Amino acid sequence: MSVLVNAKTRVICQGITGSFGAQHTKGCYHYGTRVVGGVTPGKGGTKDANGLPVFDTVERAVRETGADATMIFVPPRLAADAILEAAAAGIPVICAITEGVPVQDMIKVRAVLDGMEKRPTLIGPNCPGIITPGPKTGGGTSGSDPYTNAGCKIGIMPGYIHTHVSQAKLGKSVGIVSRSGTLTYEAVWQTSRLGLGQSTCIGIGGDPVRGLSHIDCIELFNMDPDTHGILMIGEIGGTDEIDAAHYVRQHVKKPVAAFIAGRTAPPGRRMGHAGAIIGGADDTADAKIRALQAAGVEVALSPADMGVAMVKAMRLG
Repeated sequence: MSVLVNAKTRVICQGITGSFGAQHTKGCYHYGTRVVGGVTPGKGGTKDANGLPVFDTVERAVRETGADATMIFVPPRLAADAILEAAAAGIPVICAITEGVPVQDMIKVRAVLDGMEKRPTLIGPNCPGIITPGPKTGGGTSGSDPYTNAGCKIGIMPGYIHTHVSQAKLGKSVGIVSRSGTLTYEAVWQTSRLGLGQSTCIGIGGDPVRGLSHIDCIELFNMDPDTHGILMIGEIGGTDEIDAAHYVRQHVKKPVAAFIAGRTAPPGRRMGHAGAIIGGADDTADAKIRALQAAGVEVALSPADMGVAMVKAMRLG
């Protein structure tokens, strides 16, 4: 199984005719994702380079394609409206890839989404997306050639490094949740090389106001019978990881491993992501590491050891 998305998920791209939208729509489509169209106002009735239909509105796209997920590649100043348009159209999974969305805009978006009776799942913004791997069936390794027909990739994650459990040497799969895109890819690569598959990988983004949190994803993985372990990647700033540690301690029986980036970051200095800034005692990497270790989580102290920590937590090594 998987969480949030699978091979049956029908995906549209908001911003499909822009340079980034076009590039990553092609990558998702070639991965095997059921991309069914896209949205660019004023270009409705045309088709993109993949032969996918383009619509003027999300509502029209949903009505004609049955889309139940969207990925957003629009400029930062338009991202909030794009998220709200998708939510109004009833799309249950909204993945906002766009970086640089104003915090004030996201505060307004969260207020609207949190007040909806059927609140959609928002991933991001400023995130790499979500992927449920499918079995590799041939093709290249760059993502430019089709090589799987049973997975779902929404966003910018490199599909070829992911492994379906049926092709994992150890026959086990892990769920990965991360605030960092690059570290997500590294964690996937390491777990794949060590013989593990991934059930679903979720990049939640590093912005201070966003959709899914670590706890949200850990809860989903904890309920998924085919996720055998959970690897969470956090960083300095905020208390999300400490909250997750408390949640793991109280509710999670599956093995959990973690890595916290930013141990050497000086207080008050932003490191990479907008949310990665030490503002208090609980914001530091050391405080988060202590909380996770107290919860029984296997913590890697180096990014090079994330996969090893996961294998150790699962008692497979």
